[in-house]
Amino acid sequence: MKVKDVRFLKSVFSTAAFPALPYPEFAFMGRSNVGKSSLINMLTGKKDLVKTGSRPGVTQSVNFFILNGGITLTDLPGFGYAKLPASVRNGFLPLIRGYVENRDMLRLVFLLVDIRRVPVDFEREMITLLAERSVPVAVVATKCDKLTRNRQMASARAIADALSVGVDSVFFSSAKTNDGRKEMLRLIEEYSR
Repeated sequence: MKVKDVRFLKSVFSTAAFPALPYPEFAFMGRSNVGKSSLINMLTGKKDLVKTGSRPGVTQSVNFFILNGGITLTDLPGFGYAKLPASVRNGFLPLIRGYVENRDMLRLVFLLVDIRRVPVDFEREMITLLAERSVPVAVVATKCDKLTRNRQMASARAIADALSVGVDSVFFSSAKTNDGRKEMLRLIEEYSR
């Protein structure tokens, strides 16, 4: 799939404000600072499409983008960053749940996991919620450039074990090196049909 154009549509802070869109939708979900926004920038080839930051908690809303005039990409807020105000932090999980439960055009969720971390309850809970809604999940190990190839494979096995998925289900990705870009764009194209 070639990225011809992509544009920001809107930021949403409540489930009531979600836009009704007729396009197949693809969401990017994961803990704070896992690299969701950087990954969207890398996939679209637009360096500054999504605001990124070195500190966790930059994305605090659900951000909608339109790709190639007929595909929706959604950047969900990160979960788990303790230094945000409790009122903001406590709103993330209901917003993420509300998103998953109310998006009829949701075709695939990219669940991002830092390759240097083992997933815990949040990631397992999201996989269960998505399975209940019959939404496929692609597990993406981010920041792969931080580890050697041997360490990447060992970490992928640990991630797969923690999430009860096959190790072949874990995609390797790096926003710095563009690793995983072709594979993820291929998935978006496949699930858009």
